[in-house]
Amino acid sequence: MAGSEGGTKAVVAALLANLGIAVTKFIAFFLTQSSAMLAEAIHSVADSGNQGLLLLGGKRAKRRATPQHPFGYGRERYIYAFVVAVVLFFVGGIFALYEAWHKFADPHPIESWHWVPVLVLSVAIVLESFSFRTAIRETNKIRGESSWVAFVRHARVPELPVILLEDLAALLGLVFAFAGVVLTLVTHNGIWDATGSAAIGILLIVVSAILAIEMKSLLVGEGATPEQTSAIEAAIRNSDEVADLIHMRTMYLGPEELLVAAKFAVKTSDSAADVAAGINAVEARIREAVPIARVIYLEPDIRRAVAPEQAKPPAQAAH
Repeated sequence: MAGSEGGTKAVVAALLANLGIAVTKFIAFFLTQSSAMLAEAIHSVADSGNQGLLLLGGKRAKRRATPQHPFGYGRERYIYAFVVAVVLFFVGGIFALYEAWHKFADPHPIESWHWVPVLVLSVAIVLESFSFRTAIRETNKIRGESSWVAFVRHARVPELPVILLEDLAALLGLVFAFAGVVLTLVTHNGIWDATGSAAIGILLIVVSAILAIEMKSLLVGEGATPEQTSAIEAAIRNSDEVADLIHMRTMYLGPEELLVAAKFAVKTSDSAADVAAGINAVEARIREAVPIARVIYLEPDIRRAVAPEQAKPPAQAAH
């Protein structure tokens, strides 16, 4: 459960930071009419809504299994994370590009409260850095030896990859907005403000696309990690009750719940009582090796010898 608790902590930290940042950005926009500031304000609102969705998904995923949903609701966390990607795309990215297009058509400079956006963006960068640091610290607890790219691609806990990418996008977006505002103030040319807004929009669309692809894979159903698969196979094979592992399938039912289904060969001399005791022993070893393997189905069978003619590869057709 460490991944879930760490993910919740990172989500809460990001939510608190973004709520405060959004208010200050809107104030700066109303004072200066900067399109980059408005794009960043909407970005923070979208991020705050996204973090609320992640917290809601985590809460709903804890509901007990029902006859209609016998494997529980663990995947709701993936659904809400996918919704986050869609919200980030439309509310954040598309709106920022719309603002950029509007400003490109009328590139007026910042005419009042000139250095308010610079101050607001500087404070926002500091606050967002604290949020990003929390996400990094919580991720490091479960990342192991994986690279950051590998962690985002293969993590089964959706909250941490989402928050990591959101916070990274938020920091880069703040830098783009800061550069656009400063260049606009220095050159008195609003085209830089529009460019900053466009860069924010493109960034958010790229991040949302990455998140959507990763969450789609989790929704479709991913199996155990290679390390978990090796541990489960070893737990099955390394026992007196099992003659051989015939095949095995795994699938995540939620971030902290793994389904394991396996067929293994038993000795022909084993009685029904021996087979039943063997199944119980193998289940216990699997749960000890991989604690999140909570739903286990084991099917005993007898390994059948393959006839010599069946073992030969099929003849190649002449060309």
